[in-house]
Amino acid sequence: MTDRVATPVAGTAPAGRLDKLPAPQRGRRRNYGGIALWVALVITSLLWFLPFFIMFLTSVKSNADISATAPWALPTSWAWENYAEAFETGRLGTTGLNSLVISLVKVPIGLMLAAAAAFAIARLRFRAHRIVLGLIAIGSMVPIQIALGPLFSTMLQLGALDSLPGLVLPYLAFGIPYAVFVLYGFFRAIPDEIEESARMDGASTFRIFIQVILPLAKPALAALFILDFVGTWNEYAMATTLLRSQENWTVPLAVQSFSTQHGTDYGPLNAFIIMSAVPVLIVYLMFQRYFVQGALAGAVKG
Repeated sequence: MTDRVATPVAGTAPAGRLDKLPAPQRGRRRNYGGIALWVALVITSLLWFLPFFIMFLTSVKSNADISATAPWALPTSWAWENYAEAFETGRLGTTGLNSLVISLVKVPIGLMLAAAAAFAIARLRFRAHRIVLGLIAIGSMVPIQIALGPLFSTMLQLGALDSLPGLVLPYLAFGIPYAVFVLYGFFRAIPDEIEESARMDGASTFRIFIQVILPLAKPALAALFILDFVGTWNEYAMATTLLRSQENWTVPLAVQSFSTQHGTDYGPLNAFIIMSAVPVLIVYLMFQRYFVQGALAGAVKG
């Protein structure tokens, strides 16, 4: 008598494993977290885009169109001449050049001084480096408003009132502490082995700073460049305190003057505001890649 061995039929499972089979026609699990993030991203984009879109539509409308149509409605006739009128009336060429010169002088000099100070505090590690860092942190917390009175008096005594160099100096004084504080944390995160290997190759401290540390700090420097450029371009309190003549005005002072004198001309006013924001947008687009790397630098373990 031959023993017959039961062979499993193709497509079937052993009796003890039926409960472990996946349910038939079961769909993929939905990533509800990803869907929620996309919904939040779309809502945030709309909240940012809609006011800018309405501002743009207003800038190309005549006063009749602004009164007769809804803010989000397209204009019956595109009034592009509002931009030329705003540029000429608000003297955006002069004020924009002043702001550009101040920003392009102050921001690079401030970042270099801040990077050198942060490197000395973070990498040289002298005895009182924590005290120096604490003083710099306190300096970054001082509100500009309480310093306007002494600042005006100091600039008046130095003969630097109502001049662009006289505005650059306080911008540097108030901007460097924050950049030092940020770069200090970035420099401390750089492994010591990189610096030690450079010293073994005969590199001096200055060469290590220029050729090793600064290239590694490009993302952080780019992020600070964008933030510092935007802050300098939009600064109003010190500019209105130290600048008197219209020839030395910066863009925020021009916007304030334009809105005061032509507040009912909504088309040219919105055109003036849009044109004043274009350089900031250009700077962000130029450094966007490095800015994103700087934002993600601490999220990836090297």
